Amino acid sequence: MLKKTAKASKIEKKSEKGKKIFVLDTSVILYNHNSINSFDDNDVAIPITVFEELDNFKKGNDTINFEAREFIRIIDKLSLHHTLQNWVPLEDADGNFKVIMNENGRSGKVDANKVFGDVKADHRILNAALTLTEENPDKKVILVSKDVNLRLKAKSLNIPSEDFQTGKIKNIEQLYTGKTVIDNIDSGLVDKIYQEGSCTPEEIGITDPIPNHYFILRNDKTSILTYYNAISNRIERIEKRSAFRITPRNAEQVFALHAILNPAIKLVTMQGVAGTGKTLLALAGALEMKKDFKQIYLARPIVPLSNKDIGYLPGDIKSKLNPYMEPLWDNLKMIQNQFSERDREYKNITELVENEKLVITPLAYIRGRSLSNICFIVDEAQNLTPHEVKTIITRAGENTKIIFTGDIYQIDTPYLDSHSNGLSTLIDRIKHHPIYAHIRLEKGERSELANLANTLL
Repeated sequence: MLKKTAKASKIEKKSEKGKKIFVLDTSVILYNHNSINSFDDNDVAIPITVFEELDNFKKGNDTINFEAREFIRIIDKLSLHHTLQNWVPLEDADGNFKVIMNENGRSGKVDANKVFGDVKADHRILNAALTLTEENPDKKVILVSKDVNLRLKAKSLNIPSEDFQTGKIKNIEQLYTGKTVIDNIDSGLVDKIYQEGSCTPEEIGITDPIPNHYFILRNDKTSILTYYNAISNRIERIEKRSAFRITPRNAEQVFALHAILNPAIKLVTMQGVAGTGKTLLALAGALEMKKDFKQIYLARPIVPLSNKDIGYLPGDIKSKLNPYMEPLWDNLKMIQNQFSERDREYKNITELVENEKLVITPLAYIRGRSLSNICFIVDEAQNLTPHEVKTIITRAGENTKIIFTGDIYQIDTPYLDSHSNGLSTLIDRIKHHPIYAHIRLEKGERSELANLANTLL
């Protein structure tokens, strides 16, 4: 009898009762190309339909195109000495991998195409999961998808389904806010901070402060705005200041503008609902610092309405993209309108735009660039994946400042949520870095009517 190879032993081991099989759909691959290695010692299967869909995504410069290409390369390497219709050991995990070929439904069995009255890719994927369940009665087969509707369809067919959880923030309600309110501060300490400009963290009862964390110190008589300067190891007072005549209206806005204007802070995130002033403060702060940078870039991801490709919109590329850029232009016009047309500041803004020193552009146009001597503002960052956020930050060269703004509860792309988007991930993972600052803006300042909508609707 031939001696079993290590790989053969591994495959045999995987037949043990209790092991799970995870079936991944296309959305999981496009979210994370290395997702097949995220299931410990369980097996992973991919319906052949997923490869057909990935073929439509492999060309292009967007992140999803990159994810599709990288996944195809991983599978190509796995198939070097194997056929994919049989279980193949994964190289970076303890489980096995195979491609599901039977997606047509079975006679006398449940057929998703017939149940839902339409032959489409999602239903073929459901049939693949059903086939695998029938072939492996000793294992639990689970469909993994970022598509909520597909997960619901799976459950209606008695197929266990779940979201791809790797990298997700478990408790979004406890996401870092960037500030702390400390009550009952001794009036003598408040006077000291006003006179000397700072105090030690221990004097306010803080033993291990987060760099660039903001504090509201208050007692019955007064309050004072401060932040922790990790360089000086002091809690320093913050003076309220304006930028291009945009004046903060609450404590959080004061903190946000301070972070933007602080040259020691190279990465800033601002999170808050619509109308809290995120984009306006970022742009005003960038204009205030225009002499420190060669260019100001204000960009945002393009998420077409109803998930329809912008190519179907009428007009040339400029006409197609203008509607998505209008909110950014609105903020610029608001700042410019703080001055009269005769003022030098008004003319400066016009000249900055004309000379392309201030550029408002879709985020896709930034890909592949090296961002040196630039103040780079990324609006609506909650619509970015963690990988996209990482890609943007890695583009930063010398003397570059990056500001991310967004509302983590207002997701416009179907495969992200408040727990998995790039902005939430960035806030959660980088909060202890000395060149980073974050502030959550809570109070809407756009108008009383806008605040009513955020509160009641």
